[in-house]
Amino acid sequence: MTPLIPVVLSGGAGTRLWPVSREALPKPFMRLPDGRSLLRRTVERAAALADALPALIVTGREYYFLSRDELAGARTGGQAQYLLEPVGRNTAPAIVLAALAVASRHGEQAQMIALPADHLIDDEPGFRRAVRQAQAAAADGWLVTFGMRAERPATGYGYIKAGASLMEGVWRVERFVEKPSLATAQSYVASGDHHWNSGMFLFRAGDLLAAFAAYKPELLRAARACWDSSRDQRVAGDAIELQRGSFGVLESISIDYAIMEQADRVAVVPGAFGWSDVGAWNELAEHFAADERGNRADADALFVDSDGCFVYGAGRLVATLGLKNVYIVDTPDALLVLDKARAQDVKQVVDAVRAQGGDQHFHHVTVARPWGSYTVLQEAPGFKIKRVEVKPGGALSLQMHRHRSEHWIVVGGTAKVTNGDREFLVGTNESTYIPAGTRHRLENPGTDPLVLIEVQSGPYLGEDDIVRFEDRYGRVVAPTGG
Repeated sequence: MTPLIPVVLSGGAGTRLWPVSREALPKPFMRLPDGRSLLRRTVERAAALADALPALIVTGREYYFLSRDELAGARTGGQAQYLLEPVGRNTAPAIVLAALAVASRHGEQAQMIALPADHLIDDEPGFRRAVRQAQAAAADGWLVTFGMRAERPATGYGYIKAGASLMEGVWRVERFVEKPSLATAQSYVASGDHHWNSGMFLFRAGDLLAAFAAYKPELLRAARACWDSSRDQRVAGDAIELQRGSFGVLESISIDYAIMEQADRVAVVPGAFGWSDVGAWNELAEHFAADERGNRADADALFVDSDGCFVYGAGRLVATLGLKNVYIVDTPDALLVLDKARAQDVKQVVDAVRAQGGDQHFHHVTVARPWGSYTVLQEAPGFKIKRVEVKPGGALSLQMHRHRSEHWIVVGGTAKVTNGDREFLVGTNESTYIPAGTRHRLENPGTDPLVLIEVQSGPYLGEDDIVRFEDRYGRVVAPTGG
């Protein structure tokens, strides 16, 4: 049986879903009502496909440990392999490097299905039926894309026009159409032969590489050079870190532009399996149950004399009074209130936050790290207070701060502390002090999470005041140990 390798593309800032989706914790990590993230749902959906092997996840280097933690309990998630991009270069470089990895490990006849990590699919049996049809076409050398039934004249999607029937459930692609005007989109919906371009693809690895050789030979040559220089650069047994220099020169272009819109043997499998790319708050809101007045919530919400509202919250009661078609997104450090009709324009808010020098576009008050997380509890000139949680077996880097001292108070678990030349344990209700300029490290040697309160003091408290000397997670260390 020909193996099928799911290639999960996990990246992108998802700015239209701010303030929940941010650069340091983007859209694939957003959780839905069942508690699973979009990334986990995608990997588990792929694991349920017939003949599917564990997924190959293409993601940013900074999301590797976060992804591993997220998928630890997912079906086959712990067996996933990773390609780690040093920078984002769009979907064509990601997919062609995945094809090189698949061909190297499984042969060019192996099939690969490219799945964005931030899509929702409600009808998974219907999705699996569409994949089987796509596999039959791919076995005959077709590059297959999945088209979604155009249920409304959406102007935010690209469209695919289906041509002649090739086999059951599969049509030749006649043309791709960019995001149309409203009138054109209405004509597409009425025609019945235009489908939304979902951004999901299925093909044999060798057929895709041949298409790159025909239509994007320079990109293929550069990708091969990148693969050859990177294939032995393993962060861990399950991850290859793509070499920054050779990856950074790859052309930033989508797979649609690079290959699918140029190649001859391109087919489409139309589907109607409850697909959504969850691109904005109005699209996400549709996945929550509505009350009799059309209000929806993912939080402790109270709707009084309100219609068509949506509340996505962070744990406190959110009440509306006399509102109509207003969306409220509440997080600990940012509150977004918007008119439903402006859901596609949230990027304007993110740009404004960035322009005024705020950092709420980048990370939340709770920041994930490979060793655990920290939450900023309070900050003012001269001091900052954090709650730090280190997972069992986790360890911060051996480091030094030039401008701040730190006082650690353990409130749960036991800490193993390196403080200058001394190494010792600090138990619950005990503390230690780290002077500025002192090499130090914090580790959790136990089997339960280590929780402590960190009080920083000094003239500068920025997160970039750190010199690393050793780090088990492959982060940058000082080149001279200073």
